Amino acid sequence: MFTIPLAIAPIFVLIATGYGLRRAGLPSAEFWNLNDRLVYLVLMPAIFFDSISTADLGAAALGGFSALLYAGFFVGILAGLIGAGLMRHHGRAAGSSLVQGAGRFNTFIALAVAGALYGPEGLELAILGAAILVPVVNLTVVTTLVLMLPQERGTGIGGQITATLKNLAKNPLILSIAAALAWNLAGLPRVPVFHDSLEILGQAALPIMLLCVGANLKLRGLSAEAGPLFLAAIAKLGLFPAAIMGLALILDVPPLQAQIALTFGALPTGVAAYTLARQMGGDAPLMAAMITVQTLLSFATMPLWLSLGERVFGL
Repeated sequence: MFTIPLAIAPIFVLIATGYGLRRAGLPSAEFWNLNDRLVYLVLMPAIFFDSISTADLGAAALGGFSALLYAGFFVGILAGLIGAGLMRHHGRAAGSSLVQGAGRFNTFIALAVAGALYGPEGLELAILGAAILVPVVNLTVVTTLVLMLPQERGTGIGGQITATLKNLAKNPLILSIAAALAWNLAGLPRVPVFHDSLEILGQAALPIMLLCVGANLKLRGLSAEAGPLFLAAIAKLGLFPAAIMGLALILDVPPLQAQIALTFGALPTGVAAYTLARQMGGDAPLMAAMITVQTLLSFATMPLWLSLGERVFGL
């Protein structure tokens, strides 16, 4: 009964530790800002490339797995758009943050949970899941925000989409995924020193990423209306995983694939949503509140969803 909560409790302890260290000024605010860049530019690309470039992509059909991930994500985005329409009196900036809060997810937590609960096989599946989702999520979310916020940006939609595509082409995560897939499909072997170094970086990645997740939470000075926070939480922590679970039963997806997809569904909104909200004229304070509230709520909701998933999928 308590297996899943106990297994993922250290993950949330590390998140809480990161929050406490940053608020205590340890080591310094600059340290955490640089650590964010280290994760983004080095650690995440390393773990993605190491795993994807050496994975046996033909060992298991991933069509159903991909369908679950995309279904959950697009249900979340659609729910966010409907919520933004219902609460249009809050303004388009708030609506754009609601869309992000309903559809985006924290990949760092997904990798940590999958590894903690389901070992190397679960971690590899989670990395493949992130590879399947990351390009589509980035393109969909940014394009949606461009369409929602054209006046705030003061430039044409076409120009913004072109700029978005250029930024995505330079995204280290997407570049590492593309390079790893090319390596894998070319049938290139595992290179001892090169891949061993990436593996060591990958082992360092997860604890550092979790500390950074906590360091980026903002509990002090949060000010946001309850309506958008509630709608985003319902969409992300309720509808997103429910859609994945329902479709998994219809498609009869292998149990572990279904459970890893459900893990993505049960995740809180990712911290990158705050940066994007600031860059594109969204409601950044509301976005910060959504990230914090959902991360706190997921302490309780994620074990519930995953426990239910193990029973339903027969793990």
